[in-house]
Amino acid sequence: MRLLRFRYGERIATGAIEPGSDDVRILEGTFFEDPLPTGEVVPLDDVHLLAPVLPSKLVCVGKNFAAHAAEFGMEVPEEPLLFLKPSTAVIGPGDPIQLLPISRRIDYEGELAVVIGRIARDVRAEDAFKYILGYTCANDVTLRDLQKTDDQWARAKGFDGSCPLGPWIETGLDPTDAVVRTRLNGEIRQQASTSDLVFGVATLLEYVTTFMTLLPGDAILTGTPDGVGKLSSGDVVEVEVEGVGTLRNGVRG
Repeated sequence: MRLLRFRYGERIATGAIEPGSDDVRILEGTFFEDPLPTGEVVPLDDVHLLAPVLPSKLVCVGKNFAAHAAEFGMEVPEEPLLFLKPSTAVIGPGDPIQLLPISRRIDYEGELAVVIGRIARDVRAEDAFKYILGYTCANDVTLRDLQKTDDQWARAKGFDGSCPLGPWIETGLDPTDAVVRTRLNGEIRQQASTSDLVFGVATLLEYVTTFMTLLPGDAILTGTPDGVGKLSSGDVVEVEVEGVGTLRNGVRG
C-alpha cells in the first residue's frame, strides 16, 4: 500500500492507494494513529503531493556503499557513520532545490529512506521491521565544498531544502534488494541495489536506537551509491527506488 500526504483544494490530507489503483482513499488522522477511511475517493492526478512525513529528525548514513566511499578515496567505516538533518531540511515532490550563494557546488545523492512507524528505542535487529511503517525516496542534497571545509556538516547537509522526500510511503517493499537509481536530466547517474549496503536496514535501526529514540515519522536515510554529482540551475533530478516510485525535483538558481 502507498501512503501519501497531499493538498486537495484548500485541504491538506492523508490518503492511501491500494495496489493496482490510481485512486486515493482519503483518511482521517495520521498514519500513526490507526487512521480510518472517510469514504472520499479522489483521482491521484487531482492532488498535489507533499512530503509524505514531517519528521522530527532525519538520521543519515555516510559511506554505506563501498563504491561511494571509494569514489571519495575513503575506506568503509567499521561502524555506521551518522549525521543528522533537521526537520526544516524536508521538501516534497516537485518542490525546487534552491541553489545557495554560500556554496559553489551542490550535489545530489539519491537514497532509500526508512520511515519509522512507532517509538523505537533499544530495538534488536531481528525485531526492526516491527518498527518500520514503510519506505520512500530521498535526496541527501549536499553543499560539497562546505562539507570539505567545515569540521561539522550542519551547513553542508542541514540547510533548508536539503532533503527532498517522496513521492509517498510504500509499506510493502523488501528493503534488502531494491534498486536505487538517480537520473539527472533523464540520464542515469547512480544505480545500485540495497543488497550492496554495508550496513542493512535492520542493523542501522538497531545501531541508531542504542543511543537515540526514534519517533513516528522520523526517517533513516540509508546511504547513497557512487555517481554523485553537481546540480545546476534548470536541472531536474529524479531519485527512483524500484518498488516505491520516483521523487522528482527541479533546481532553481
